[in-house]
Amino acid sequence: MTLMKQDFSRGLPSPSELCIAGMDSSRGKEKAVLESLAGGDPQEEPVKKPTVRLIMHSMAMLGREFCYAVEAAFVTPVLLSVGLPKSLYSLVWLISPILGFVLQPVVGSASDHCTSGWGKRRPYILALGIMMLLGMALYLNGDMMVSALIAERGKQRTWAIVITMLGVVLFDFAADFIDGPIKAYLFDVCSHQDKEKGLHYHALLTGLGGALGYLTGAMDWGNSVLGSFLGSEFQVMCIIAALVFLICLTVHLCSIPEAPFRDDSTETKLLLKVDGPSEYGSIESVSNGYLKPGYAEKKTLSELGKSTETPQTQVQTRMTIKCLLKAVLSMPSHYRCLCISHLIGWTAFLSNMLFFTDFMGQIVYHGNPYAPHNSTAYLTYERGVEIGCWGMCINAISSSLYSYLQKALLPYVGLKGLYFIGYLLFGIGTGFIGLFPKVYSTLALCSLFGVMSSTLYTVPFNLIAEYHREEESQKEQHGGEAEAIGRGKGIDCAALTCMVQLAQIIVGVGLGFLVSAAGSVIVVVICASAVALTGCCFVAFFVRFVK
Repeated sequence: MTLMKQDFSRGLPSPSELCIAGMDSSRGKEKAVLESLAGGDPQEEPVKKPTVRLIMHSMAMLGREFCYAVEAAFVTPVLLSVGLPKSLYSLVWLISPILGFVLQPVVGSASDHCTSGWGKRRPYILALGIMMLLGMALYLNGDMMVSALIAERGKQRTWAIVITMLGVVLFDFAADFIDGPIKAYLFDVCSHQDKEKGLHYHALLTGLGGALGYLTGAMDWGNSVLGSFLGSEFQVMCIIAALVFLICLTVHLCSIPEAPFRDDSTETKLLLKVDGPSEYGSIESVSNGYLKPGYAEKKTLSELGKSTETPQTQVQTRMTIKCLLKAVLSMPSHYRCLCISHLIGWTAFLSNMLFFTDFMGQIVYHGNPYAPHNSTAYLTYERGVEIGCWGMCINAISSSLYSYLQKALLPYVGLKGLYFIGYLLFGIGTGFIGLFPKVYSTLALCSLFGVMSSTLYTVPFNLIAEYHREEESQKEQHGGEAEAIGRGKGIDCAALTCMVQLAQIIVGVGLGFLVSAAGSVIVVVICASAVALTGCCFVAFFVRFVK
């Protein structure tokens, strides 16, 4: 079959069309390559990570929870031994959560914009880890340090109280803060499936770390060879906890490499979105060998002054407290509902956990903490506190096991089912403990505390990952126009994490008045049950779940 000349020429595109098509194709390839180097949100998900890498990443949670268990076991005896007045107890526990609630989003936002060659999150994790070690060293060794440096007896007591309080506040501050960057680090470097696996390993090793910490603290180190050599059990636990945390932190930091976030702009970044094709010869997104993340076209300030500002032009300045609060308050409603449900859950959980050993000593064992120390009533109370510590160990082991079980339950009940079940079982369990305060039934129901703990550590962050995934898919569908300015994964994780500090403030301020008004610590368990069951209803009706 022979083609006529006019038919053949009609079948071919014109030279101008070929030129435009070639420019569009090369521009698309160039933009894809540049975006992949930007350190921003790439179009394709990261490569699947080996399981051993995810376990290495989760080691930070084991070390952190080990140190938390050491603090729970020893901080009250330490504070009593240095002579801290009762009027200052609430101050010690409130300073850290107040600072955390105010500054947590600031750290999250700062890590979102960190330009370190080591990555966005790891520099902050390292700094907070060092602060944890310093705080732990101060509150466990403060009395010994002051005794060695100050000879005058009156000043020794004052400075021992100051150093110990500083250590407790610094440790709590850093240990609470470090969770946000760790979660954001996981979200940055992992695919969606790996995020779910990573969060389950986080919960698994969190429970394991707590169990190991409580078991280590339950040993009599004061009469051991190490105790005799170092001076007391406080120094022994400081050395053990520091070594465990250093090893875990080092493994975590070496687990998964981070791509550095390059941003060599000055105080103002001009993010110009262009719907139409760029002019011929325009240079997109590259300056001094580095990519400007998120740029579609770069203009000089003088050129900008000559142009008129349109809705397509947005200016992003350096993050300030005012801008940060605006970004947090303007987050979508489903993020706010998730934060509220997280606050309800942590308020219920902390209400029970912070007073549980005291509940065991006073209500279950009928002891009296205010009786003379050589009396039967006080010794009975101490026995109840000791059994309460074993209950905390059961809680940690249960949390670790349930985090593994969650993976099997997820395909059947989904995130909504896991979230609801966690709150429901905790509410029912604490309710039964308050109504029937018997030793063996209470210890058995401690396993339900672990279900709640594992739920709080995994499900909300899984939902954050789902929300981010949904936003990224919408961004792809709209050609990158649906972008949340001023918010990133770091600030979302930080906003969720700072609900823990707010819950600590609520518990620290409110429960003391409740116990004083009721005259019994049993009101704490009943309140924890009521708050958890309220959280069940909130999760069922207000928290949005991505299908």
